[in-house]
Amino acid sequence: MTVALGDAHTPLTKMVKDALRQRILNAEFETGARLVEGRISEEMGVSRMPVREALRELAAEGLVKIIPRRGATVSMPAPDQKMELIEVRATLESLNAKLAAKRKDPERIAELQRVLAAGENAIEEGDFSQISAHNDAFHTALGQVSGNATLQDLIRTLRDQTAMLFKQDDPVKVSKSWQEHADILRAVIAGDEELAALLAARHVYNSVDTPEATDEV
Repeated sequence: MTVALGDAHTPLTKMVKDALRQRILNAEFETGARLVEGRISEEMGVSRMPVREALRELAAEGLVKIIPRRGATVSMPAPDQKMELIEVRATLESLNAKLAAKRKDPERIAELQRVLAAGENAIEEGDFSQISAHNDAFHTALGQVSGNATLQDLIRTLRDQTAMLFKQDDPVKVSKSWQEHADILRAVIAGDEELAALLAARHVYNSVDTPEATDEV
């Protein structure tokens, strides 16, 4: 896999980091798998330096763990940390939806509707290969409606840290998740802040692959 050079102004480290992040979130690398700099640099057609820097940045985001003299591995939150991360994410996603329902900018809601429809079409066609990207696009678009950039930065980090706790390969669960997206969108369009907040928090707990989460909301 060679990294596309794309925009000449985009730093190579960022392109490598984005490519690695997507592969981790798509479960192409299993939890605990070693991320060997030399192998990755060969696969992506880049030198080791941007790979090394990308791994360091991913470690700061919690997706990778770097062990001295042993290298980098795909990280997974410790059992007692999982629920803490989920609880914080549910709280922030709830606030995100509440702000979206409060501000409900028409142009940004139109984009959110477009993103929702794209995900629904993919599910109807049985194309689950890009469902993670569709899901990310929906939550990013919802954040645009909320209009709070600081909140989006916090949520982005939590989404990356918790992404591997969520199943994206179960058709029934994915379909249910997109129905919940549609419910959240309807609450936002209606301007029902409390309902949007409740649905968004419940969506996080419903989606996570952790039994303890089911009774939280």
